[in-house]
Amino acid sequence: MLANLTGFLIQLGITALSLWVASLVFNGIRFASTSSLIVSALLLGFANAVLWPLLVLLTLPLTLLTLGFFLLVINALLLLLVAKLVGGFTVSGFWTALFASLFVSVFSLFLNSLMPDAEMAVYRLPPAGRTISM
Repeated sequence: MLANLTGFLIQLGITALSLWVASLVFNGIRFASTSSLIVSALLLGFANAVLWPLLVLLTLPLTLLTLGFFLLVINALLLLLVAKLVGGFTVSGFWTALFASLFVSVFSLFLNSLMPDAEMAVYRLPPAGRTISM
């Protein structure tokens, strides 16, 4: 249970850090406070976990027709939705949301690649020359 909470908090921190760096890179993204940043990261994680698969399924023909580029539009729309729902988080327009969502995705992927693999931390390989017996 504690490992699940730790992983969740790490992922929340990575998303919040990615959003904060995106607000430094893009002039059209603003956070009024740290709490609005954390709530935005939490809500964006929820939207990506729940709404994103549903939207991908509903727009599958359009996504296939555009060779997957419509997924970028879905990410931008989710970022705009979070900005509308969270007070203190503003995104100036669609194009800012499009490029910022792409930046947040790539930056989060980079930060996640730096994290140690949780499964490998729990299940250690046996020393060389030994076998695992059950």
